[in-house]
Amino acid sequence: MKIAIVKLSALGDIVHAMVALQFIKAAYPELQIDWVVEQRFAGLLADNPHIDHVLPVNLKAVKTDKLRLFGEIGKVRGYAKHGYDLVIDAQGLIKSALVSRLLAANCAGFDRNSIREKWAAWFYAQTVAYPYDANTIDRNVAVLTRPLGLKVGSEQILAKRPFLFFRPPQIELADYFSDTQANILLVIGSTWPSRNYPLEKHLQVIFGVEANFLICWGNEKEHWMAQWLAERSLARVLPQMNLNDLKAVIAKSDLVIGNDTGPTHMAWGMNRPSITLFGPTPISRVYQTKTNKVLKSPSPVDPLKLNKNDFSIGEIPVSAVVALAKQLLPAPAAETPQP
Repeated sequence: MKIAIVKLSALGDIVHAMVALQFIKAAYPELQIDWVVEQRFAGLLADNPHIDHVLPVNLKAVKTDKLRLFGEIGKVRGYAKHGYDLVIDAQGLIKSALVSRLLAANCAGFDRNSIREKWAAWFYAQTVAYPYDANTIDRNVAVLTRPLGLKVGSEQILAKRPFLFFRPPQIELADYFSDTQANILLVIGSTWPSRNYPLEKHLQVIFGVEANFLICWGNEKEHWMAQWLAERSLARVLPQMNLNDLKAVIAKSDLVIGNDTGPTHMAWGMNRPSITLFGPTPISRVYQTKTNKVLKSPSPVDPLKLNKNDFSIGEIPVSAVVALAKQLLPAPAAETPQP
C-alpha cells in the first residue's frame, strides 16, 4: 500500500505531524509513505527512515509569480503517477486539499468542524473529527492515523522515540560547543514580533545561568538581534545553517530556550530538554514532559482567534526562566580531588 501525506508547512507544524510516523510504521512496516512539503522545509524530513520519498513543492513562490502555478500543478501531477492508495491532508487548507486531490481521489482530512478552512473538507472522501482548539500534536496524530484504522494515545506520544535525523553538519560544532560548561541554544525569533521574548530579557537570562550560550537565527533581522546579544555578553552567534545543521546543533545542546517556533519544537522532536515561552499562542501546541517545559504569560488565549497584538510574553519573569533552566540542565561534574 502507498500513501502520501500532505503537510506543507510550517517548521513546528511539520514536527508535530512527524511524530505519527513511528506509530504508523510499527503497525504497517511494509507501508510506503511519501510526504509532500514546501521546498524550504524538505530538509526537516530528510534522512527519516519512515519516509520513502520527500516530494517538494514551491507553492509559496506562486504568491509572487502566478505563472509558476502551472509548473507546480504539473509537478504534483507527476507525483500522482506513483499511484497512491490514500492521501492524507494534515494541513487543512484549501491549497493543501487541492494538492491532495490532484495526487489521488481517495483523500482524508479533518471534517469541516475541525478544520481551519472549512471548504477544504469538501475534497476529502473520508474525514476525521477532532476539536480545532485541542492539543495540536494530538490533532496531527489523529488525522494521520485514524484513516489507517489506528488509535494513538497520549501515553504513546509521551514515550515516543526521537524522530529527526541528520547527517554530519557542514559547520564544525567543536568550534562553538564547550566541553566544560553546559551548552544552551537560544531561539530568539519567530514569525510574529509578539511571539518574541524581549531581547533585554534574553540578555538577563544569559547573565543568570552559567553556561555556554549559542544563538541561532534564520533571517537578517534575527541575525541583528543575535549580534546585539553577543555584543553585550559572552554568548556566541552561530553561522547561518541549513536544517540538517540545525538538527545537529539541537542534538548536541543540553537545553534549548526559545519562543513558540520551529527550532524549539524540534527539540521536543529530538527528545532534547527545552523551555518554550508562550505569549499570544496557546500552550496546547506542545506536550510537556520531564525535560520539555513551557512558561506562559498571564494573558488569556483564544485558540480560534489569536491576537497578534498580545505582547504579554514580555511579562514572563526572567527569574522563572533562569530557575527552570537550572532545573533542566545536567548537574555539573564533581571535581576530582587533588592528591
